[in-house]
Amino acid sequence: MTEDVNNPEANEEQLLYAKILEIGMYIGLAMLFVTFALYIFGILAPAVPIEQLPNYWVMPVHEYVETVNHNFLHRDHGVTGWGWMAVISKGDFANFLGIAVLSGVTIVCYAGIIPTLLRKKYTAYVVIAIAEVVILVLAASGILAAGH
Repeated sequence: MTEDVNNPEANEEQLLYAKILEIGMYIGLAMLFVTFALYIFGILAPAVPIEQLPNYWVMPVHEYVETVNHNFLHRDHGVTGWGWMAVISKGDFANFLGIAVLSGVTIVCYAGIIPTLLRKKYTAYVVIAIAEVVILVLAASGILAAGH
């Protein structure tokens, strides 16, 4: 049987991956719209007042994090990594929820196709999908880090 390269057909796991990705993308996008609206309309007060924000745009990242930490969040350490979750009630940090969903949807996609791959006895693909999930979870957790 020859494959028509001009009209390829997606298999079951590709379609499932795409469906999970589509749902996750819409959820993440909706979260971005909602959290931005909460921020811009002042429903969630920002850590850094909007009118003062241009003063901080010129700073290097490390200096910005330290300044925001000291002047606005009154924390002992900067909000980096998953530290944003501690200040999620601030309007300028709430948008990280949608970003986290969009960043993490690939993990859900790979985890979602594992049962189908198991059912079809695609052992090599099961191992690859599990490895993807483990590596992405470790990277997202901060356990795997580069550039430090």
